Amino acid sequence: MVADSVSRRITVEARFVRGGIIDCIWYLEAMASITIRRLEDSTKERLRVRASRHGRSMEEEAREILKSALGKGRESSGNLAEDIRRLFGPLGGVDLRIPRRGPMREPPDFGE
Repeated sequence: MVADSVSRRITVEARFVRGGIIDCIWYLEAMASITIRRLEDSTKERLRVRASRHGRSMEEEAREILKSALGKGRESSGNLAEDIRRLFGPLGGVDLRIPRRGPMREPPDFGE
């Protein structure tokens, strides 16, 4: 089971002119937190050793592992056609036979 929560920090930026506020901006920064229950002892120990090797805390090591695992191959160019080409291009192309178009049909008459 994974429980999550969000901690928030509010930053206020204000500009003053001769004793009055002319502009005020509120920023809300959110960072998610998760709790992982029923983690096997061997997994926790491997995480501890790995974190120690990298000079990090276990929490920081877990964040880096998640970032690395979830960041792979998920970058979008913003163009769906380009993303599809990049994903399926290495598999090779297919030549499709496109049938010739026939003459245009008459539109239906609805009795008007």
